[in-house]
Amino acid sequence: MLWPALRALSHGELTSDQLRWLIGTFDLTEAPRTEGPGAAKSVAHRSFTDDEGVDLILDLARTGESGWVFTLFHTGQQPSARTVEDHRALFHDAIDRLGLTLIEVAPAATAAEVLVTPPPTDNPDSAIGAHWYLPSDELDHVWPHVGLRADATREVKEIKLRELMRTPAWSAAPAGLRRQAEEFLRGD
Repeated sequence: MLWPALRALSHGELTSDQLRWLIGTFDLTEAPRTEGPGAAKSVAHRSFTDDEGVDLILDLARTGESGWVFTLFHTGQQPSARTVEDHRALFHDAIDRLGLTLIEVAPAATAAEVLVTPPPTDNPDSAIGAHWYLPSDELDHVWPHVGLRADATREVKEIKLRELMRTPAWSAAPAGLRRQAEEFLRGD
């Protein structure tokens, strides 16, 4: 089974020359990945082993007409933080060089890597709804439910927390959790 260690979603058009440059720069095989999540959209990939002996797959996939997904997969053993950060830098460099628009990086390390959804409408039937749906009243237990790991940076947590607080359901969140959220945002 493949598990994403790092994923960068971007948007924009690529010429055939830009796509060849990208495949060459990442030393990818121009053949789709045949297993794991998103394999049907894979364009090119490369299997390799990092400096610590962890088996990894670097994949380039398409989403829609002009979406591009860069993913570093592992097979069960997480790659080192250095490997992940090196690939984060590679993804950012490629996206910038190709003139693509960064949508999000997961897991996010900075505020610029967080996908911020538009504020909800006044429609109580929105995706979140008007009812509190999270099973916890402890802020530390909320992070996984908003797509964050416990070690996410403070700035990333602030963005996701503010996004959660804009939902119609926030008014139904437990009072203790709302208090913890306010204290967190104040830096207490």
